Amino acid sequence: MSAPSMTLFYSPSSPFVRKIMVLLHETGQLDRVALQSVNISPTQPDPTLNQGNPAGKIPALRLADGSVLHDSRVIFEYLDLQHVGNPLIPREGSARWQRLTVASLADAIAEAAVLTRYETFLRPAEKRWDAWVDAQQEKIRRGLAQLEQAHIAELSAAFDVAAIGVACALGYLDLRMPQLGWRSAQPKLAAWYADVSQRPSLQATEPPKA
Repeated sequence: MSAPSMTLFYSPSSPFVRKIMVLLHETGQLDRVALQSVNISPTQPDPTLNQGNPAGKIPALRLADGSVLHDSRVIFEYLDLQHVGNPLIPREGSARWQRLTVASLADAIAEAAVLTRYETFLRPAEKRWDAWVDAQQEKIRRGLAQLEQAHIAELSAAFDVAAIGVACALGYLDLRMPQLGWRSAQPKLAAWYADVSQRPSLQATEPPKA
């Protein structure tokens, strides 16, 4: 077996990193990527991660030539072009834009949850902005309602960029915002998630509880 040709900077609790890890499992590319764990926050950057990635984002993927891709959407599409199986992002037509739009909604839910986590866990209590947190949580609720009302059939049709993004966003909500209780308001989405969570790729990438 050859040595990995790429390095993925990651944190196992990040929903955006998890999307990439699920893709690697689903497309059989795990052995092509070495994992480098980083522990960052908005106030604690990582100098190694910032090389070629000045935004300090994770995931970041260092390619064999030393160049760095960052943002999970960019990395997802790059790796989706590197395997011979069925693409996880439709290559063309209306299906491409529909699936990417659902994936974007999943990212928005995950981003709002991450920002809520930063505000409620990292920011000193006396500096927290409750109205801002409420607005982020309302964004999450709107996104979940849209998934419940309009996208269950799409999510059930294929395990692709859209389904992977939604599953990782829901997993992060369970990890960081269990008090949200989203399942009672979205029973169809909850049923879909219970089923899809049994996939080996999601089982293998489940974030640590701590």
